[in-house]
Amino acid sequence: MKSININAQVKCSKTITINATSEKVWKVMTDIDNWAKWQTDICKPKMNGELKPETTFKWKTGGAKIHSKLHTVEPFKSFGWTGKTFGMIAIHNWTLTENNGQITVSVDESLEGFIANLLEKSFNRNLEKSMQKWLDLLKKECEN
Repeated sequence: MKSININAQVKCSKTITINATSEKVWKVMTDIDNWAKWQTDICKPKMNGELKPETTFKWKTGGAKIHSKLHTVEPFKSFGWTGKTFGMIAIHNWTLTENNGQITVSVDESLEGFIANLLEKSFNRNLEKSMQKWLDLLKKECEN
C-alpha cells in the first residue's frame, strides 16, 4: 500500500468498528459508482474500469472535482487511491481488520500542495470532520 505523506501539513487518521462482515464492508466501500447513494457529501462518482490498481475514477465532494487513481486493491483488507484537485494531491487509504465478528475500519489521508499549506488549520479541521462523517455513514450503510 502506498503510504500517506506523514510530513504533509494536512493529514488525518480515524477508526470505527462496524458490526458487519468484511465482505459487506468491502462491497460498500469499493462500489465507487454507488458512493453517492450513501455518502451524502459525494456526487457524480464514476469509475473508469475494473476494481484494480491503476484504474482511475472521478467524483465530486465539497464542490471540488477530484481525479483519482487506485493504488491498492487487496480484497477484504486494504483499499487506497491518490487524488488530485486544485493543485493538491491526496493519498487516501482504508484498512479492514476483522476481530470477533466485527470489522475495524481505519482510514488515513494526507493532503499536500500550496493551498493545503496556506489553509492548513481549516483544512485539517475539515478533513477530520469529513473523515468522521464518511466512517459514520459507512457504518450506517453496512449495518442496515
